[in-house]
Parts: sequence; structure tokens; C-alpha cells
Amino acid sequence: MIGIGIIGCGSIAIARHAPEYHARNDCKIIGYYDPLTERAEKLAAQYGGKVFHTVEELLEDSEIDAVSVCNANKYHAPVTIAALKAGKHVLCEKPMATSVKEAQEMVDAARMTGKFLMVGHNQRLAPAHARAKEILKSGEMGKILTFRTTFGHGGPEFWSQDKGRHTWFFKKGDAFLGAMGDLGVHKADLIRWLIDDEIVEVKAYVTTLDKKDDKGELIEVDDNAVCLLKSKSGIYGTLTASWTYYGEENNSTVLYCTNGIMKIYDNPEFPIEIVKKNGEKVYYKVGSIQTNDNQTASGVIDLFVDSINSGKEPEINGEEGLAALRIVLACLESASTGKTITL
Repeated sequence: MIGIGIIGCGSIAIARHAPEYHARNDCKIIGYYDPLTERAEKLAAQYGGKVFHTVEELLEDSEIDAVSVCNANKYHAPVTIAALKAGKHVLCEKPMATSVKEAQEMVDAARMTGKFLMVGHNQRLAPAHARAKEILKSGEMGKILTFRTTFGHGGPEFWSQDKGRHTWFFKKGDAFLGAMGDLGVHKADLIRWLIDDEIVEVKAYVTTLDKKDDKGELIEVDDNAVCLLKSKSGIYGTLTASWTYYGEENNSTVLYCTNGIMKIYDNPEFPIEIVKKNGEKVYYKVGSIQTNDNQTASGVIDLFVDSINSGKEPEINGEEGLAALRIVLACLESASTGKTITL
């Protein structure tokens, strides 16, 4: 039985981590920490376990073998490193850190301690993305030439626990990044995994267009990003992240290949739609993707716990998280300098 500690008891812990750990019969939530104690108390009342009053107290508990780090972005690196050094496996939410230096220190700590570090990039675990990867590997689509990948919704103030304009997601000191850290990093991880290639060059516009804080001023972090990416083998595409898709969520990826077009989560009825070169259409009815309104099992907790049980490092490890973060930070640098950035 694997003992679990949850650090940070906001929306992601409430919707995914706590219920998904609880649903398994090979792990047990030992306890929770959140600076707002009542949040930890609510999860303890619902799923069992105790409430810790400091991170240090939780990490000292010998019953805890692994932790989920679900607090604000700026705490991801220090808490993860402390947990690894305390002998715990770590599942860290994304973005894994606020700098390449921090992320590298996390990776180094995992290697030094021999503990697993996994980053919560759940997109590649979504059923249609997994099936799309199989189709691409088969060669059916030919060579990928270009792509567009998009993740946009109405913004975190509608679903985070501290709902409204005062949410920590809007504060640079806590979040560091806005829509690019919340959504863009997901697509950065997904696209490099789908095309099976590294992004080596970016040109980006990362800006704040509409979101306002509780003082009525534009928020300190980005609410929109449009990025042009180039891969090592010469695949070009766009990555868009937005907190201003007020009508409906868009979580789609389209790959334009030599044998046709693959649309993933673009057709509400069929998660994969393939349009062949001759116009023939092929539809795949595979599982739907998670949305803020439809919090189905993410697969992240299952992969993490299964990895601990098997002793095999999870596929979405610290190095994978770092690769996605590098893309996002390069886009941020491009936007601030107006230059094309080489990774």
C-alpha cells in the first residue's frame, strides 16, 4: 500500500488527484497540506487522512511514500526538491517550474535521490491522443508537414477554488506565467510527443488582451499567446493558448500530413477525424478529453502509482517536463524581445 500526501488542496487536487488516488485499492491518502487549512480539512473529511500544518510536517511522515505537488507555480520547484530529498516520489503539476534552472534542479534531485519525478502533463494520456500516436507510428498518414494545436477556455477565474479576479493565477509572483503556463505548456508537451521531434525554434506573441484583476487593471500575466514553432526535422506549426475563449473550450490539434489531415478533438462527435488525400473520411470514436466541466479520470495518477509499483520510471518524467517548459519560456523570450529564439 503506497502512502500518499497531497500538497495544495485547490481545484486540481479536488477534481483529479484526491478522487483518483482514492479510487485505487493499492494506495492510501495519508494526509494533506494547504495554507488555507479548511481546504485540507474538506478533503480529509471526504477521503480520509489527516491535516498537516506545514509542508515539512507532511514530508517528515514516514507513512507517506509519494506526494502530489498541487500548489501555486512558484512553489513547485522548492517543494518538489524538498520532497525528493525527504525520500518521496513526486507527481508535480505543470508547469513544473518557473525557470529552466529550477526545473533542472528538480531533475537533478530526482536522479540524486533515486526517486521518481513525474510532471502532470495529462494530454498525451487522453484516449484520442494515444490512438493518434499509434496511427502516426503506423505510417498511414505519411510525413507530418505542418500542424496547429490550440488550448483555450474562458479563464481560471471561473473554475479555480479562489474564483474571481483575485485568483493566484493572475498574479505574476505566484503564477509567473498566465495562459502559456496553464495551457500552452500542455500543448508544448503534446506536440513534441505527437510529432516525435524536438522544437528548435520559436517566434511568438504572448500578451494580455482582456483579463482584468480585482482593481480593474490588466492582469500581470499573459491571457493569450500565438506561437510559431519549428522542429528539428523541419515541421512547422502554430501553438495557441488563450484564457479568452468565452464561448466554448477549444482543445484541438490538427496535423497536416503528406497522406491527408488528422483532426484530434476538433469534431465534437468523433475525437479523431482523418481526411484522406482523395477526400475519403475516417472517423474514430475514442474517449473524450477532459474539460473543466467534465473532469473524467486523467490517467496521470494511474501512471504515477503504476510506475511506483513496477519500479519503472514514468514516461512523463522530469526531463519531459523540462523540454515542454523550455518551449514555453522560449516563446516568452521571443515575445519580449521581438526575436526568433533558437532553443
